[in-house]
Amino acid sequence: MKKVLVIGGGGREHAIVDALGRSPQVEKIYCAPGNAGIALQAECIPIKDTDVEALLEFAQSNSIDLTVVGPEAALAAGVVDAFRSSGLKIFGHTAAAARIETSKEFAKQVMERCGVPTASYRSFSDYQDALAYVSSRPFPAVLKYDGLAAGKGVVIANNLVEADAALKDMLVGESFGKGRVVVEDYLEGPEFSFMAFVDGTRVYPMPLAQDHKRVYDGDKGPNTGGMGAYTGLPFIGADDRSFALDNILRKVAENMVSIGAPLSGVLYGGLMKTADGVKVIEFNARFGDPETEVVLPLLDSDIYEIFEAVAEGRPCGEPIWSSDVTMGVVLATKGYPGHYEKGFPIEMPDSVPTGSFAFHMGTALRNEGLVTAGGRVLMCVARASSLAEARTCAYTLVDNVRCPALFCRRDIARQGLEAEREI
Repeated sequence: MKKVLVIGGGGREHAIVDALGRSPQVEKIYCAPGNAGIALQAECIPIKDTDVEALLEFAQSNSIDLTVVGPEAALAAGVVDAFRSSGLKIFGHTAAAARIETSKEFAKQVMERCGVPTASYRSFSDYQDALAYVSSRPFPAVLKYDGLAAGKGVVIANNLVEADAALKDMLVGESFGKGRVVVEDYLEGPEFSFMAFVDGTRVYPMPLAQDHKRVYDGDKGPNTGGMGAYTGLPFIGADDRSFALDNILRKVAENMVSIGAPLSGVLYGGLMKTADGVKVIEFNARFGDPETEVVLPLLDSDIYEIFEAVAEGRPCGEPIWSSDVTMGVVLATKGYPGHYEKGFPIEMPDSVPTGSFAFHMGTALRNEGLVTAGGRVLMCVARASSLAEARTCAYTLVDNVRCPALFCRRDIARQGLEAEREI
C-alpha cells in the first residue's frame, strides 16, 4: 500500500486527493499545505507549496512513495528537479519544462518551431515601445504578462485607454513582478480547455472542459482564476478534438523532447475554435483550476497508476473515462478578484448527494468552524448523464451552502446548453 504526498492547497488539489482516495493502491495521503476540506480526506502538513527543502525533507522522512505537484509555483520553484535529484518519485514537470507556462514568450517560440496555430504576437519589456506598437494595431488587443500571475495576468484591451492602463500596471507598476509583456492579436470564438497526461512523446488526453474566467454573468467584469467549468462540449466536434490532440498537444510534447526539456506531468491547452480552426490561447504546465474539479470525477481508471507510470517514464495505457458529464460552480468571496475579507463562517449542507462534490478552494477551520480563507472558496460540482441535469444538481448544492459573504455566477455552462439545444 502506498503513501502519497500532494503539493498544494486549493480546489485542484482537493480533486486530486479525492481521486487518489478512490485508488485501491493508496493507503495514506498527505497534502501540503491543504485546506479544511482536504483535511477530511488527507493529513494536511503546514508546508508552503514553494518550500522545496521542507517538502523534500518531509517526503524523505515519511517514506513517501509518490509525490504529485498541483500548483505552477511549485513547478517553477524546481520541486520536481530537487525530488528527482534525491531519487524520489514525483509527478510533475521540471522547471525547464514548466517554461511552457511560466514564460508566454517561450511558449510562443515553441509553437512557432512546430507550426502550432496561435495568434500573432510581439513581446516588450519597455512600456513606451509596447504602447507605440499597440497604438498602431487594431483593437481589441490581448496583453499578457510573461510569467506567472495566478490566472490574472491577461487583459483584453478594447481601446487605447485600457491598453495604456494595463501596460503601465504590468511594465511600470510591475504588479506581477519585473518582466515582459506579450501583445497578441485578438482571436474570436468559443474557448475550451484540453488537458492531457504527458510523458515525453506519450500523450493521454482527458475530457474537454470549458472554464468561465470573467467574474460576472454574461462574461462581464475582470478575469479571475475561474468561476466555474463543465465538460461535455457540444460545440467542439470530434474533428476539432482530433486536430487539437495531433497538431497541438502531441506536436508540443515532441518539440519539448527535442529541445531537452521533456514534459512529465499534465499539459493544459487553453484553446479557441476560431473561424480559421482551433488555435492556442495559452499553455499551462499542470492541471487547470477549476477544470480539474470537473474532469477528475469522470476518471474510472486508477489515478495512482497513471501518476506513477508518468513519474517512472513508462506507458500506462489509455485512461478510462465515464460517458457522463459534469458541471461545477465556484463560490467566491464578495470583492474577489479585487480586495476581499477573510474569516466569514460557512455552513455546509449535512450531506452531499451521490454524484455531487463540494471541493474546497480557500477554506480554513477556526474554533472548530469552517470559515472563508481565500477569494475562491468552494466549488460545487455535479456529475450526471446530461448537462442540464448536472447543472440543476450543481446549483442545488450551491443553494444549500450558507454564507452571506459568498457569491457565484448563475450562467455556468450556458454556452454548452445553448449549443445542445441547437443540435
